[in-house]
Amino acid sequence: MPGKSCSSSPGRPARVLIVDDHPIVREGLAHLLNMHEELQVCCTASSAEEALQGMVCEPDMAIVDLSLHKDSGLDLVRTLRQHHPELAILVLSMHDESLFAERALRAGANGYLMKLEATEHIMSAIQEVLAGNIYLSAAMHGRLARALTASRNATAGSVASLSEREFEVLHLIGLGFGTREIARKLNRSIKTVEAHQANIKEKLDIHSGKALIRFAIQWIENQ
Repeated sequence: MPGKSCSSSPGRPARVLIVDDHPIVREGLAHLLNMHEELQVCCTASSAEEALQGMVCEPDMAIVDLSLHKDSGLDLVRTLRQHHPELAILVLSMHDESLFAERALRAGANGYLMKLEATEHIMSAIQEVLAGNIYLSAAMHGRLARALTASRNATAGSVASLSEREFEVLHLIGLGFGTREIARKLNRSIKTVEAHQANIKEKLDIHSGKALIRFAIQWIENQ
């Protein structure tokens, strides 16, 4: 998981690696991003092998499709996260976000954007992910919020009292991330994440760390 914000160093644009097996998508996305002075496409790739070779350009961010001919984009995300823990990763895919977004986050991605929404939201997604935040569509956030609200172990009032960051922490706990991993993924200290966990337990009337984990996992499984 990322250990710090992945924004570029002062004085240079953020370097971006694009991984997609369709040339027109790579070229079109590269053209779009290079129109913004704060971004620079340093390499493009059509396969997992090319993507790993492209890491020599030391990108700050990778934009990865899930379908790469014979390769799995999720496996590539896992490999990139394992070997490049500070890399910001945004999945850009044609696959339904409601089915694949959580899998992408589990694999190590920082955000998920469907290609159907890319033109309107791509820059917002890139900015959020480069800032060290998690990006999901408003619809996906709403789905998660509704699922959490419906959880039998918490009242609607207590759920509504969770801050945005507390909600993200609860979500990541349910995905199986530990405190240290959450701290890295959210670019926060371990003490800060522990404070968020304490606040969540208080607001949801949960009395132990194990109970919080059980609650979060059950919530994810019920979605």
